[in-house]
Amino acid sequence: MRNIIMTIAIGMILSSCSGGKGEVYKDPSAPVKDRVEDLLSRMTLEEKVGQMNQFVGVEHIKANSAVMKEEDLKNNTANAFYPGFTEKDIEEWTGQGLIGSFLHVLTLKEANYLQSFAMKSRLQIPVIFGIDAIHGNANAPDNTVYPTNINLACSFDTVMARRIARETAKEMRAMNMHWTFNPNVEVARDARWGRVGETYGEDPYLVTQIGVQTVKGYQQNLDSPEDVLACIKHFVGGSQPINGTNGSPTDLSERTLREVFFPPFKAGVDAGAMSLMTAHNELNGIPCHENEWLMTEVLRGEWKFPGFVVSDWMDIEHIHDLHATAPNLKEAFYQSIMAGMDMHMHGIHWNEMVTELVKEGRIPESRIDESVRRILEVKFRLGLFENPYADEEQSMKIRLCPEHRQTALEAARNGIVLLKNEGILPLDAFKYKRVLVTGINADDQNILGDWSAPEKPENVTTILEGLQQVAPGVKFDFVDQGWDPRNMDPKKVAEAAARARNADLNIVVAGEYMMRFRWTERTDGEDTDRSDISLVGLQNELIEKVAASGKPTILVLVNGRPLGVQWAATHLPAIVEAWAPGMYGGQAVAEILYGKVNPSAKLAITIPQSVGQLQMIYNHKPSQYFHPYAAYQPSTPLYPFGHGLSYTTYKYEDLKLTETEISKDGSVGVSLKVTNTGDRDGVEIVQLYIRDTYSCVTRPVKELKDFARIALKAGESKVVNFIITPDKLAFYDKKMKWGVEPGEFIVMAGPSSADEVLLKETFTVK
Repeated sequence: MRNIIMTIAIGMILSSCSGGKGEVYKDPSAPVKDRVEDLLSRMTLEEKVGQMNQFVGVEHIKANSAVMKEEDLKNNTANAFYPGFTEKDIEEWTGQGLIGSFLHVLTLKEANYLQSFAMKSRLQIPVIFGIDAIHGNANAPDNTVYPTNINLACSFDTVMARRIARETAKEMRAMNMHWTFNPNVEVARDARWGRVGETYGEDPYLVTQIGVQTVKGYQQNLDSPEDVLACIKHFVGGSQPINGTNGSPTDLSERTLREVFFPPFKAGVDAGAMSLMTAHNELNGIPCHENEWLMTEVLRGEWKFPGFVVSDWMDIEHIHDLHATAPNLKEAFYQSIMAGMDMHMHGIHWNEMVTELVKEGRIPESRIDESVRRILEVKFRLGLFENPYADEEQSMKIRLCPEHRQTALEAARNGIVLLKNEGILPLDAFKYKRVLVTGINADDQNILGDWSAPEKPENVTTILEGLQQVAPGVKFDFVDQGWDPRNMDPKKVAEAAARARNADLNIVVAGEYMMRFRWTERTDGEDTDRSDISLVGLQNELIEKVAASGKPTILVLVNGRPLGVQWAATHLPAIVEAWAPGMYGGQAVAEILYGKVNPSAKLAITIPQSVGQLQMIYNHKPSQYFHPYAAYQPSTPLYPFGHGLSYTTYKYEDLKLTETEISKDGSVGVSLKVTNTGDRDGVEIVQLYIRDTYSCVTRPVKELKDFARIALKAGESKVVNFIITPDKLAFYDKKMKWGVEPGEFIVMAGPSSADEVLLKETFTVK
């Protein structure tokens, strides 16, 4: 890197020779394309390569270099520093125009500080700050923390998805952050995988609909000072790893890729996403970070993706040191760039080695220019050349504003799933005057979920606080079980069991631990995969002993992955799946428990009975359960995709099709009547599924093809209409040709994917 700095002076002399014409790239009225080409013509090779490299922020370096050793970096995917180099080196390289982007910059002060060095560089090319703003800009403190992606998916609310993304973009720009590593549009098909909560669930159609609106909410036209760059990730297949662990190999047929995993990415590209991140894993023997078929043939060739591709954390290095398909680091860089990679996350060797590869003639400089054009275009469109800084005085007028807080609360209410209720909910505050509350997640900020920094206590309502707020006349007796499920104290479990006998009702708040500031102590989240999906530690014992009191016991779950809570599902009268409901999750949970809010969410992912059932998905092939499990183990899930209860009841009837026979390019209208037959107003999520009865290749037993959130007052009926268009019937035939096949199709509509609750009709394609 220091050798590269020596060449900058030569570059400055060469660029001055181009004199004569004005600096078009500094003219905001000039077309972006012209600005890009003008700037590119003025850049040295070293400056171009620097635009393709990202570094972690200086505060991150300071913090980690103080507590980590070089060998700690080998298997660490969250923290970093650069042995032999200090934050002063990073500042100098930024001032030399050799760094194009930063991540892990968590404060406005640091973002403005680092940008000031870029503004001192020869060409004054601003850096772009990327951050994992997964559910709000929650990884940075003092921002609105919305419910996690799996919560959002369970609301089936595409309007809310766009609203959250829009508000997140505003809060990011108020911190001088421009690029979110979201939406995660992987289709999650293994509950052991720790990143399930970061996704929108197991169904390609639902993932696509939520992902598209999220992209549009972040970016809009990518020309407003309130827009940020979306990043669709991780391309592709890492959500079905062979052993459930993040980054392990994935073997998937092209049919499965194109039918299950590609659609959300293709839709994200069509929606305008201008960045994409490749996946940690190898796909069918080829690491995604050097996969020319994925990055060049499919992404750019078939889908015409105009944006730039970024690596994930040090994954280009892993082509050499993990996957072993490159004999050294320099060769890994070569393979990745020539396969289609545009930006490297992150590190010190990139600049020097990539520059050498160009000078040696192995990588054409024109190939480097392709990547730099894409990166510069985004920077121009975001207005970073005109507005490289954010206003510290205005920042907190936008972040955590009342409107955004209200959205976080509303989203939490809409994304909490009532799994089971034998009539005990909603709670009667007069009947249950003494309530025991216990469990690891009862009074902890863990409700914020993964990708969240600790927040000021006044900005988070824990579940215990929510209960006290919503039901002030109830006496809540709290037995603290600590935050760590792996190290629960048997004495505290016994204490809760004893005090449960004196209560009128018990609430156990169990689940997983996800907070990143205790990285090595988590049980869920990124790189926290499990070989089991049962409750960790003494949590089952706590539930059973509290329930043994003979008093009604309710289970509330806070987690990111589906949990096989078989005993609770059999023995307890009520279970609430809260997932990680965000900063006002405690209030939302309490409002649902006490009936202030009527739950409406439906599962965006199947909950298996146990890890032995995996893979457990609703849209499986017909032969998957031809032979049931032996030894009396069920072949059915604990709770199916689309399941979710309400405090009212709904009647589905009069499923009708406008046509019984259509041509291949024809459409079918679907209508059905839904009536709120209870005494409470509610919101129902109506789901439409389709099955191709007989086909040239095997097709799923059902596939979600549409859904609708409808508000119904008590006693009210509404007719819900859908249209089945050819794209909802098409699939890849034996020769991998996409199209609609003649034959019979079954239309199913109802409140979940469970066969017994679905209305059915058929039509034929001629």
